[in-house]
Amino acid sequence: MVRDRQHGPVVELNRIQVKRSRSKGGLAGPDGTKSVFGQMCAKMSSFSPDSLLLPHRVWKVKFVGESVDDCGGGYSESIAEMCEELQNGLTPLLIVTPNGRDESGANRDCFLLNPAAKSALHMNMFRFLGVLLGIAIRTGSPLSLNLAEPVWKQLAGMNLTIADLSEVDKDFIPGLMYIRDNEATAEEFEGMTLPFTVPNASGQDIQLSSKYSHITLENRAEYVRLAINYRLHEFDEQVSAVREGDGSGRVRQSRHPLHLLKSVATYKGVEPTSPLIHWFWEVMESFSNTERSLFLRSSGDGHASHAPSLTSEDETSLS
Repeated sequence: MVRDRQHGPVVELNRIQVKRSRSKGGLAGPDGTKSVFGQMCAKMSSFSPDSLLLPHRVWKVKFVGESVDDCGGGYSESIAEMCEELQNGLTPLLIVTPNGRDESGANRDCFLLNPAAKSALHMNMFRFLGVLLGIAIRTGSPLSLNLAEPVWKQLAGMNLTIADLSEVDKDFIPGLMYIRDNEATAEEFEGMTLPFTVPNASGQDIQLSSKYSHITLENRAEYVRLAINYRLHEFDEQVSAVREGDGSGRVRQSRHPLHLLKSVATYKGVEPTSPLIHWFWEVMESFSNTERSLFLRSSGDGHASHAPSLTSEDETSLS
């Protein structure tokens, strides 16, 4: 029934107010809530889970004050507009890489998740970003988001490495190595008055320890360790929220429990009690989650949400 629906709920989006509400800091309203992305995020609480599984238009758009009839173009336009807002400063979720701010190194035109965006509202926005990613993956409609490779690694459940940090902030590790390998005396180190802080990806100084206020010859190894550990994990909260939203926006590979598949499976010209059906479920039981996902994709029309459908011809070919 979900696949037969042409679109989800009708939502009203006001694009006229976006520019009018843009603050001096660049955000469209408080925390970007007046942006198209912010407006859409606020409306997601009224969506049913089934709406997020629609194969094409998850919502239908009505632009306030505009004579746009959404026959598909308005929906696509809203997605494109939200992607643009995520990268042009109208929303607080993404920041340009340190290399981009310094105009040196690789990934200058790429974005990271903003580690300073930690409020409950920000977390909800990150979950909605995950919903958009999940919808894009499930429907095969790519988003125009220029995220740096380390972001994709974390969203895929992979841990960051020192090499990943250097990809987006080429001066970070050399700076730490200068402190670690400096041959200055204890007195000279004291004279440098280096604070026991590390700049995060957005450039804010983060205090690494309540025990130390400055870097000394004795604690510099501890400083380097804590600084690297912080930068490897500074996006964890944001990544977790995006991944949570991603899980609601598509059928994840890890979520194909057999009892649910059996409850929605259909059989054409073959009895549910036949040997074919028995063999089929035995094979499905032996599959990994990834193999089940691949089977569902190949047996349907490209949408992972499809239930298996078996015919008598399958029994002939198997026997």
